[in-house]
Amino acid sequence: TQAALLEAMQERHVTVGRKTYPLPVPFFVLATQNPIELEGTYPLPEAQLDRFMFHTKVAYPTPEEESQVIRRVTSADMPRLEPVLSAQEIIELQALARRIPVADHMIEYAKTLARMTRPSEPEAPQFVRDWLTWGAGPRAGLYMIWGAKARAALYGRNYVSADDIAAVAHPVLRHRLITNFVAQADGIDTDTITSRLLEMVPKYDKVRWQSAAST
Repeated sequence: TQAALLEAMQERHVTVGRKTYPLPVPFFVLATQNPIELEGTYPLPEAQLDRFMFHTKVAYPTPEEESQVIRRVTSADMPRLEPVLSAQEIIELQALARRIPVADHMIEYAKTLARMTRPSEPEAPQFVRDWLTWGAGPRAGLYMIWGAKARAALYGRNYVSADDIAAVAHPVLRHRLITNFVAQADGIDTDTITSRLLEMVPKYDKVRWQSAAST
């Protein structure tokens, strides 16, 4: 089952016997994880987690939202859901985000954030070496750029900024960093490590990056 899911997420098709079936477009996978009830379930391996672009946290609803949930679910008239976008519109939006250019110094910023999470890298800070067993792989940089492009499009911009990359760093890195026993004993989670990296890694601006490249 996990092998089939990996194939679908990576290759966008599934294989049954000797026949391969392409998946419809658009295709994406949403998965939920309950941090409380884990008995009787198998944790997803790192290779499978790495295929998910984001790991987002869903908090409890606000008092107002919780009142709306109770009111709507217990009402005699259930609200009817209407589609917000068609499949074709989603495809067009994806193509729009893909066309947004990314400057080299923005790619360098995303790459640096990803590489500094790896304890084996010479540039990794000491707290990464102290708290992480494994860092993020190359997909982290890719997904930070993808997420930054989408965010830029949502904000009506035709360029990616360092703030776009920083805004998606936590959901991109959250499930890709493996903490060790020291971090767990100290109460350090991956969000804390990502926040410290964002504080110490300079947001590359064009002037500084061009100056560094010319020296």
